[in-house]
Amino acid sequence: MPKSELSAEQQRVLLNTLKVRFEKYLNRHKDVNWNDVQSKLKANNEKMWSLYEMEKTGGEPDVVGYDKDSDKFLFVDCSEQTPQERRSICYDHRALESRKEYKPLNSALNMASDMGIDLLTEQEYRELQQLGEFDTKTSSWVKTPPGIRDLGGALYCDRRYNQVFLYHNGADSYYAVRGFRGILKV
Repeated sequence: MPKSELSAEQQRVLLNTLKVRFEKYLNRHKDVNWNDVQSKLKANNEKMWSLYEMEKTGGEPDVVGYDKDSDKFLFVDCSEQTPQERRSICYDHRALESRKEYKPLNSALNMASDMGIDLLTEQEYRELQQLGEFDTKTSSWVKTPPGIRDLGGALYCDRRYNQVFLYHNGADSYYAVRGFRGILKV
């Protein structure tokens, strides 16, 4: 079975998990019908595999919107804290390679690419925070503009004191509580 393909049982379990979460958090996706979401998912094994990877690494993906222009549902990691299995990583491969010692195991952009998802932008991160309180004890790398990255930096966000904050750090830095949240368009 190819890497990006799930067995029938894995698909069944994932769809059930997603449906239960969808029904529990209706405020995240007003005016979205689960049957429409499920139809899109069943028609796209590769996207199902990406959602499986998001779930497996602790992301708790859920539908947070619908893009009428592209006719796609937006799934975002909605775990209360940044996904457990995606922490202690630097920003990108270049940062990973630049570390001479104490290298993290991976980078946010590498992991996202391997999973078939994208990092949230700052705007997408702020929109997610309108649906709940996320990253109150952790932080998440967000897509960094090339001008900042070219100078060695990267951006991350968190929520403290009932506010969403944007920070900067060296792209090669990593901390036990910093990871990343992903977005997938289906």
